[in-house]
Amino acid sequence: MGDGGAQGDPHGNGQNRNALLGKLLRLNVDRGDPYTVPASNPYARNGEGRGEIWAIGLRNPWRFAFDRRDGLLYIADVGQNSSEEINVVPYTKSGLNYGWNVMEGAECYRLPLCNQSAKQAPALTYSHSDGSCSVIGGFVYRGRKLPEIQGHYFYSDYCNSRLRSFRFAAGRVQDEREWPVAPLGTVVSFGEDGAGELYLLSQNGRVYRLVAGKAPA
Repeated sequence: MGDGGAQGDPHGNGQNRNALLGKLLRLNVDRGDPYTVPASNPYARNGEGRGEIWAIGLRNPWRFAFDRRDGLLYIADVGQNSSEEINVVPYTKSGLNYGWNVMEGAECYRLPLCNQSAKQAPALTYSHSDGSCSVIGGFVYRGRKLPEIQGHYFYSDYCNSRLRSFRFAAGRVQDEREWPVAPLGTVVSFGEDGAGELYLLSQNGRVYRLVAGKAPA
């Protein structure tokens, strides 16, 4: 859930454990009307916040995905003024605080009141200095047609639509790449099929599939 859309989250929804905005929620939609709260959710156990909450401190996650092989959760969180971030954590880890609106990416947003303790640091950040503005999160490639990119997490940005990837191994980002692809229009989302092959959705009305190609001369 995004923080509500106002500049800088003036109501502090991201850090308010009694608000559902600015959070990652975990619900059981197979029981209850419309759902029940899993007893293993962090605040369902101790009553220190809304039971639906799994993690706090998000601004506008777009989007999140699980890596089926390594058991990791990837959250691409859109920044405010200066930077974008991607978080990578074990999917079983609950009660994390991703920092917003105290932090934007790896930097303090609320100065001088910037308590960085107990905040989950992003795995990767990038600035708006290259024309970026809003991260578009994708998936870790687990298909079979492109073994050379196995394990790469793919993402883009709404403003420059560059196709980028990295591998997350040994607790850190490795093998960062920017891929030389034809103009994609404005990338707005990614998709994954049942075989693990990846797709990109553009505002130009097209869906693109990742396939092998020849490197530029």
